[in-house]
Amino acid sequence: MNELTDKVVLVTGGAKRVGAAVCRCLHARGARVMLHHRASVVEARALQAELNARRADSVALIQADLLNSGSLPDLIKTTIKRFGGLDVLVNNASSFFPTVLGEITEKAWDDLMGTNLKAPLFLSQAAAPELRKRHGCIVNIVDIHAELPMKNHVVYTVAKGGLLALTRSLARELGPEVRVNGVAPGTIVWPEDDTWSDDVSRQRIISQTALKRIGEPDDIGKAVEFLVTAAPYVTGQVIAIDGGRSIVL
Repeated sequence: MNELTDKVVLVTGGAKRVGAAVCRCLHARGARVMLHHRASVVEARALQAELNARRADSVALIQADLLNSGSLPDLIKTTIKRFGGLDVLVNNASSFFPTVLGEITEKAWDDLMGTNLKAPLFLSQAAAPELRKRHGCIVNIVDIHAELPMKNHVVYTVAKGGLLALTRSLARELGPEVRVNGVAPGTIVWPEDDTWSDDVSRQRIISQTALKRIGEPDDIGKAVEFLVTAAPYVTGQVIAIDGGRSIVL
């Protein structure tokens, strides 16, 4: 089933972890993928080579710092120039780190708000004319903690809460031509830093899920795939992919 044959997808932060899973899932359905990355050059090139080996010249790379808002329209323009259009925008790229109240800095605010909210807004705005023309869609990677705040993560929680609101607002602004939805992961892969690195913390989090396990990046990839390929009457919705954690917390 290749419903995305000749469709063009831009995935931000697509080089590894959840982003890479999204790229693989959509590519497997026939999409041509513009894979954005910031610093993960090695991983991006490896994934590009892997997917192009399956279907020649179907994946291209674009490197950009999403905190540089002036460069965001160029991601859209470059994608359209490279592949001839844009059908799907997946706003996946995200920074994640704690911000303890009393120690929050403007730099942390700019980083977390910039990647998680500002960049998705301005990328969506830049992509809107092309997506309207091609009746495309946007999928935002939100977080269950947009509605269930995490201790010591004030700014991240606010940013993802804004992204949830942005998802619903854009669905109204861009309908009927463009659908806009979100996927809200729970614990899919552990953070790359030492957050929750000890077994006690990890077991506590696992115990807070109905399925008593963490998820896999492919769980998110399949959810994005569903919203892109099999949900023509779904817009303005955010699906929790969290093993039931949000009904336990």
